[in-house]
Amino acid sequence: MAEPLKNSFGRDVPARVAEMIRAVEPTFPAAAFLSDAVAGYDDLELTPRARQIARALGHHLPRDYRRAAEILVSSLGPKLEDSELTGMAPFVYLPHVFFVAEYGADDFEMSMRAQYELTQRFTAEFSIRVFLERYPQETLERLRDWAGDPSVHVRRLVSEGTRPHLPWAPRLRAFQDDPTPVLALLELLKDDPELYVRRSVANNLNDIGKDNPAALTDTCRQWLPGASVERRWVVRHALRSAVKRGDPQALELLGFGAVPTVAVRAAAFTPEFVAIGDSITFTAELENDGTSAQQLLVDLRVHFVKANGKPSPKVFKLKELALEPRESARLAKTISLAQHTTRTHYPGRHRAELLVNGSPKDAGGFEIR
Repeated sequence: MAEPLKNSFGRDVPARVAEMIRAVEPTFPAAAFLSDAVAGYDDLELTPRARQIARALGHHLPRDYRRAAEILVSSLGPKLEDSELTGMAPFVYLPHVFFVAEYGADDFEMSMRAQYELTQRFTAEFSIRVFLERYPQETLERLRDWAGDPSVHVRRLVSEGTRPHLPWAPRLRAFQDDPTPVLALLELLKDDPELYVRRSVANNLNDIGKDNPAALTDTCRQWLPGASVERRWVVRHALRSAVKRGDPQALELLGFGAVPTVAVRAAAFTPEFVAIGDSITFTAELENDGTSAQQLLVDLRVHFVKANGKPSPKVFKLKELALEPRESARLAKTISLAQHTTRTHYPGRHRAELLVNGSPKDAGGFEIR
């Protein structure tokens, strides 16, 4: 069992925040701040801990938001040296982000300045959403300017902060309804020199496709002619959920649009009867029984039985391959049945299918006892 993430965000975090502020503002009441920041701390998860620290900052920094934000910005440590955010150390600034979101909505310019600095040390993808909702045009214009910023972290904020389905954050309903403003920003970033930014562009497009599949495939179709290897990767990564859904336009864009003429042989799960916590292995032979070569994208879809007895499909990537007529390929996939926060297993019969260019083929099943 992995250690809870909150254990990496212990009482040393508010102590570090107080130390940084005292270095630039000696009158800051560190003891009173820490008393508020750690009240009931051990019972809180990571995000509530950060929000509690932010509220303690709100109580003990100057009541004037601009002055308080200036103190926080002055207390920040050095900018990130790496192009990608790694490790837990930068999370010391998560309370700062929540502070801006909670207390700074009435001061657009100061909050933009604070987020510009914070995102170069951590990220401001959570707080920027408050301003996208309250000042949509002004914030979009600022993000358009930031798309050309020298800092990779500022450019990434443009794409990551506008994701309609950003994890851990409220959805941006306006962009779910109409992603046009976001697509205009992604157009500026699709060929960014940093993979860190391009991956964010792909993730944003993937989000857009959940609500607006035609906008996703239309954008990818426009981006593909004359695309570099790097841009082709963006397109492929952006289409990943659409491919799992079997979207025919997404499959066609990736070269897997043809209806397959294949036979599935000897499909089996080993063992057929398995306990929760164990693992299971799927094997099969896939044969091209057509008269011409075929480009094939093969996934495995398992219909996991949930607590209510109804199936919930999960798609596992298998293989891309080219098969000549009568040529076959062996497929194999081992699946863990350990309990996860994102997938809980229950007893019952679980049916499976191979998805070959999006077309389902029976692949048997297994039983959890």
